[in-house]
Amino acid sequence: MSLYRFKSRETGDLVMLEPHGKRTLEILGKPLTGPGIIFPAKMAAAVQLLRDAVEQEEAEQQRLRQEAEAAGEAPPEFDVVSLRMRSAPLIDMLQRCEKAGVEIIWGV
Repeated sequence: MSLYRFKSRETGDLVMLEPHGKRTLEILGKPLTGPGIIFPAKMAAAVQLLRDAVEQEEAEQQRLRQEAEAAGEAPPEFDVVSLRMRSAPLIDMLQRCEKAGVEIIWGV
């Protein structure tokens, strides 16, 4: 399985397994192949995109739980590690890099 390694001069590397790295890049609207970069001027928007995706995922999971309960079914199972938990290290990295004025790169 491939990995995505997000790098910056401000923080240590952040490594994600391929499925989680791809989903993160999709949320951020970044290409899934090749190297990429997030500039400091775009980091606040990237943080907001991740937070919005977390809220959407949690609302959808809550809706599915309520539907299952209303139908008398067992609640659905979701990933043990939620998007909220997976995105927290990247949100921290984005905020630290924005403050320091350094970019984040991957795929190099």
